[in-house]
Amino acid sequence: MRILSGIQPSGVLHIGNYFGMMQPAIALQAEGEAFYFIADYHALTSLQDPKALREHSRGVALDCLACGLDPERAALFRQSDVPQVTELAWILSTVTPMGLLERCHSYKDKTARGLPASAGLFTYPVLMAADILIYDSDVVPVGKDQKQHLEVTRDIAVKINETFGEVFKLPEPRIQTSTGVVPGLDGQKMSKSYGNTLDIFGEEKETRKRVMSIVTDSTPVEAAKDPESSVIFQLFSLLAGDAQRQEMRDAFLRGGTGYGEFKKRLFAALWDYFAAMRARRAEILAQPDYIDDVLAQGAQRANQVADAVMCRVREAVGL
Repeated sequence: MRILSGIQPSGVLHIGNYFGMMQPAIALQAEGEAFYFIADYHALTSLQDPKALREHSRGVALDCLACGLDPERAALFRQSDVPQVTELAWILSTVTPMGLLERCHSYKDKTARGLPASAGLFTYPVLMAADILIYDSDVVPVGKDQKQHLEVTRDIAVKINETFGEVFKLPEPRIQTSTGVVPGLDGQKMSKSYGNTLDIFGEEKETRKRVMSIVTDSTPVEAAKDPESSVIFQLFSLLAGDAQRQEMRDAFLRGGTGYGEFKKRLFAALWDYFAAMRARRAEILAQPDYIDDVLAQGAQRANQVADAVMCRVREAVGL
């Protein structure tokens, strides 16, 4: 079974990225052959600072390795190190109905948030389909809000197969249902776009400050509080074990503890949860060539698969 997942190098990674994508994807490396790519082609739709793009791409690789990605079990590589993916995207685009792209909510969402309405942003799902299909992927882990991306990929693959014969296998989504949407400091979905994030590897002082800035209601200290509607409790639940989670829930319902105290407990849980990963990150940084070697090895493995698939595609379409 081949597993594929990608992450955009759009900036410093936060715990929403970790619990939403990195943790479940890294866990899957034990189930089969895993390919993880850093989506620098995709990032060009919103990040057009070459220095920042290179730095963010390297930073994503560093953080993925620190968080448990094992290069002996999984290939980690930059999307742009497999240029065949853009050739495949063009071939796919020749059979992709405009109506299919017009129905994609990601384009509407991103333009509504102020991103320029570029052709690249509009055809983003076609490149995403190429990312998946070029590695003969069997399983793609996605959140519920990304399920449409897999549906589009399967629709395009079916269209190619109907037109040129059985060229592609149809990938299956692995829907991540355990975590759901990770809330940010203001209660909205945690996102760099909203400036409401907690970085995975942020500095201690700044991380504590951001935790203490979480928006709360005006419930008095002595009063009972609703844990389910609290960002503090929702984040704590991701970081703590069952016993600690139940202890905090009871304290919310009992009353007598203020939100400030709960925030301190959240920070302690957050700092402890990522302690081993911070140590691993420091070890990697002490090895100047390690990241480049891992990316080169991953790109070699990815290109071997992509070359074989593209030979099949070119023959099928007549190139």
